[in-house]
Amino acid sequence: MLVYLHGLNSSSQSAKARILRERLSPHVVLAPDYPAHRPAAAVQRLSDFFGELGDVRPAVIGSSMGGFYGQWLARRFAFSHLFLINPALTPWDLLLSHHGETMTTADGESYQITADLIEATRPFGIADPCDGVPTTLFLDRGDEVIDYRIARTCYLDCGRLMMWDGGDHAFQHLDAALEVIRDHLDCIHRSPPS
Repeated sequence: MLVYLHGLNSSSQSAKARILRERLSPHVVLAPDYPAHRPAAAVQRLSDFFGELGDVRPAVIGSSMGGFYGQWLARRFAFSHLFLINPALTPWDLLLSHHGETMTTADGESYQITADLIEATRPFGIADPCDGVPTTLFLDRGDEVIDYRIARTCYLDCGRLMMWDGGDHAFQHLDAALEVIRDHLDCIHRSPPS
């Protein structure tokens, strides 16, 4: 099973979620909706979601803010692997440049980037990701929203880094990433439960 965590203003119906469902079949791909722009509520909703999975150890893929929440959740729930696509690992820095702007979520909810919202992300940051959680990062060097070097530096000594020249924040190398994810899902599907 794979769980996809969408980004800040996205949803479970995003293009990435659709492609993951279509291209990774027959593996189950779940994509919960959650309020990514409200950190405490996002973490509560996702914690409830993973808690309801019981003993299942899903692979998890998080894109942008979904990667931020995914790395925090990976320290609280047992994931078979964490995959990150252009993750927003320091949203307090990223959102600061948008302070005062109004954003709109995929379902049409408008909200403003405030100092309180920015600070509300900090409790869910990970100071040291090198704690044994198996992680693969997919990074486009051409990401115009998030500097790929932040994630590269954080995971240089403990993650599998796959980087491509060019691309953008939408991530133009999903086909290559899908092969890596499918290999993992096929492997855990073949492995007998312990």
